Formats: sequence, C-alpha cells, structure tokens
Amino acid sequence: MRRAFNFTWATIDPETISSTNPAQLMNLVGGKWTSSSDYLKCLDPLFGGEFLYVPNTSKTELEPYYKSISAVSKSGIHNPLKNVERYRTYGQVCQRVASYLNQEEYYNYFARLIQRAVPKHTVQARGEIGILKTFCENFSGDQVRFLARGFSVPGDHLGQQSHGYRWPYGPVGIVAPFNFPLEIPICQLLGALFMGNAVTIKPDPKAALCLEQFVRFLHFCGMPLEDVNILHGTGEPMEQLIRDDLFRCIQFTGSSRIADHLSVITKGKVKVEDAGFDWKVLGPDVHDFDYVAWTSDQDAYAFSGQKCSAQSILFAHNNWVQAGIFDKLKQLAERRSLNDLSICPVLTWNNEKIQRHVDACAAIPGARVLFGGRPLDVPHSIPEIYGSYYPTAVYVPIDQIPKHWDLVTTELFGPFQIVTEWNNIEDVLAILEKLSHHLTAAVVTKDQQFANHVLGRTVNGTTYAGIRARTTGAPQNHWFGPSGDPRAAGIATPEAIQLVWSSHREIISDIGPVPENWTIPPPS
Repeated sequence: MRRAFNFTWATIDPETISSTNPAQLMNLVGGKWTSSSDYLKCLDPLFGGEFLYVPNTSKTELEPYYKSISAVSKSGIHNPLKNVERYRTYGQVCQRVASYLNQEEYYNYFARLIQRAVPKHTVQARGEIGILKTFCENFSGDQVRFLARGFSVPGDHLGQQSHGYRWPYGPVGIVAPFNFPLEIPICQLLGALFMGNAVTIKPDPKAALCLEQFVRFLHFCGMPLEDVNILHGTGEPMEQLIRDDLFRCIQFTGSSRIADHLSVITKGKVKVEDAGFDWKVLGPDVHDFDYVAWTSDQDAYAFSGQKCSAQSILFAHNNWVQAGIFDKLKQLAERRSLNDLSICPVLTWNNEKIQRHVDACAAIPGARVLFGGRPLDVPHSIPEIYGSYYPTAVYVPIDQIPKHWDLVTTELFGPFQIVTEWNNIEDVLAILEKLSHHLTAAVVTKDQQFANHVLGRTVNGTTYAGIRARTTGAPQNHWFGPSGDPRAAGIATPEAIQLVWSSHREIISDIGPVPENWTIPPPS
C-alpha cells in the first residue's frame, strides 16, 4: 500500500497508528484547521491502548463556529439564482474523487482507515469505498445541477408564470454515526453541499479520523475550504449550537432516543435515519435454501450486527424450520472468526450488557439460545469497554413476543437476533404493525401474491422482496431510509438529496401587461 505521507493532503497513515504512535485530529472551522485545549483519548478497538486523540471541543471554544455559521445566509452559498457556477464546481469535485478512487492506492487507503477506526471485514470496509466511488461517479459532470431542476406552470393571465425551485436551507448540521464512518457521513455531506448548504458536521469520535481525512481529500479535489466545518468531541458543543438555533436543518443518523431528543430541541427541524428493529419473513415456499440461509447470516452477523439495517428478527415459516434453517444458520455463524474480522469488536455494547439481554430473552417461556450466547473465548486484545461476542440467535415462540414486547424488540447493536416460527401470516403482520421503527425489511419468497400481501400491509422504507431479499443493503442505486415518519431521511439518490437537503420555493413571475382601461375595482 502507498503510505499516507506520500499523499500531499493526508496527515494520518493507518498502517502506523498505534498506542506508541497515536494519531491526533484537528477541528475545521471557517476554512482553518485548529487544535483544542483538551483531547478525548480513544482506545484501539482491536489491540487496546490509546491510539487516537480527538479534540474534546468545549463550549468555550465555539466562538469561531458561531462566526462561521452565522455568516451563511438563509439562501445558501448557491441556489438556482445565485452563484450557479458552484453546481458545476461540485460536479467537478465528484469527478476528481471518483477518478482517484478508481486507483487502488487511494481506494485501499480509505478502506484501511475504516478498519483501524472501526474494525470490520475487508469486504465490508472496501464496500463502503466502492459505494462512495460510484456515488461520486453518479454526480459528476452536470448531475449536481440537475438536482436543482425545477418546473414552470402557465399562470392565470399573460405575463404570469409560476416557477418551482429546489432551494437550500443555508447553514445545516450533520450528526454522523460510527458504524459507517465514510459511506453515511460523506454521502450526506456531499448531498447537502450539492444543494447549496454550508455544513457543520460532528462525527462520532471513534470513527472521526476517517471523516477528517476524507474532508482533506475533498479539499485536494477542489472543494472550497469554507464550505464545511468539522466539530470534534462529545455531543454537548454540537447540542449547544443546535439549541442556539444556528442550523436551519439537522440530519441525524443513530439511535431513536437521540433522534427524539433532537426533534424537541430543533422544534422539528431534523431529518432522521434512526434505529431499525429490522425484520425478515421467510414465506411458505422453500427455495434456494443455502442462498437464503447465507443471506440471513450476512444480514444478522456481518460487521457483528452493527448496522442500522441488520436483521433483528427472523420469522421463519414452519416449512423452513422443518427444512433445517436454524441448524444451517448455526453452521454458518460458527464459520465466523475474529482472525478475519468476520467477528469484530462491538463498539456500543460491552459483554456484560449483551449477556444480560441474551439471558433475559432466553428466560422467556419456551425460549432458548440456538447458538452463541457467550463472549469470545479465544485469545484477543479487545478492550473490556467494547463487546467481544459470538454470533447469537435466541428462539422465542411467536405467541410470547407480544407478552414480552419491550424486551424482545430491544435493538441490540451487536451480533444478535431473535428468531421465531410462524404458520399464520396474520400473526406476523400483527407484530410488524406494532413495531415503531421502519427502516429495512425483507420478504423472502417466489410467490408474488404472498409478497404483495405482506408488502401491502407494512411500511418499512427500504424493503427487499423476492428470493434474494435481504435487510442489509444500502448501495447507491436505490433509496435507503425509513418510512412512515415525517422526519424520515434518505440517502444516496437524487430524490433523497432533494428531500433532505432542499426545500420547495415557488416564485411567481407576474410582469404584465396591466389590462387596458383598468380601473380600481370596489373593495372585496
């Protein structure tokens, strides 16, 4: 791999970060990289020891952010009637990014950054960069300005015409998650910039080095320095900026608890991709057994389940159970290993917390641990603040799920799923109707009438249907995001970018002429 110090824009080499050579990050505000008076010391998820120093920005250090954010007008940095050349600028930035990411040395650099910050299998890490590359290819050239495409409608009389525009918000904020440290924040960041907004982004400290290096890369590819602020640290400084009403829109990806909190303090000015207790239904028809089992293993346990789209509950028809689907899932899960990072550190749940939840679920009448159910017992150096746990499935009888609702539907952000057996689809649909978050889902069947029956009675925003249906899949070629919530955010597609990062503005041109012999009419 080409070393990071050979890239003129890079400041961190993922191959040399260690507890004896920690990396130190910087804030970015008003186009200038700045330090902080204090630093968060992040532990290496795989090897232990402090390997990353992240600015612990205090409220007393926010003045430059106030100045930078307040300098942005409500009409944005560009819009269809102002600084229109910037649409082309961002098309050119995307073209350069995609060109560089087509080179293995650049592609591998960012994949390795991800693996150092958030250890995941090479296929998973490289998949993020592949999606970013294609995303930037999609929005190269004129495609950014096509996002601002509007419409016109003839008016009531000669000289009148209404024009609909996609209009930026101006100053906006992003609160980004740890689990996809480049794919999610960069797609949302670029989408916001495309539409003419100025962005202040707060990454999760655990994954912040990935975002910082990619923003430096964007500068190298032509992004104006002042368009993006990076605010490192805990949530308090960002919340202070939000409470002071500096942002006209906030995009948040993460837990539903924080999403609801942001909804209150922003007075609703938030777009959310929050938690997902994501479900998969295996229909009555059993086809392609090994493929369906493999997909279910990937959905539940790739990246040790740390995806908002991870399979949280599997509804297997009795025909699938009789065919041995649970035994096959156990066989596939037991192939996973820490050695190749198909099992990896769990960064938000430690072993004690995971074990309490597994034991509580297994204690439900008729429930049992099908496989896993214990911490890793192989030698490793994962710090105790993180989880190190085997892929786990707990069987819960379907009639017990409503009786233990809060427990069963708790989203464990780790290698865990609930599995159950069904014979009457109406029992399943009653459970799905009661779920509160609707991110991803899958209906596995070759029976289109059965698929339509389930799809027509559910609301998940990203739902796969068919024999290859999955829950985890957020490529750049389709909308990804929740549904059934007015706050729902999407990602990656033109429709998602327009929904999240612009609003509708109507300008009515009414130039006359004034009718001949016109007189002032009586009051009405």
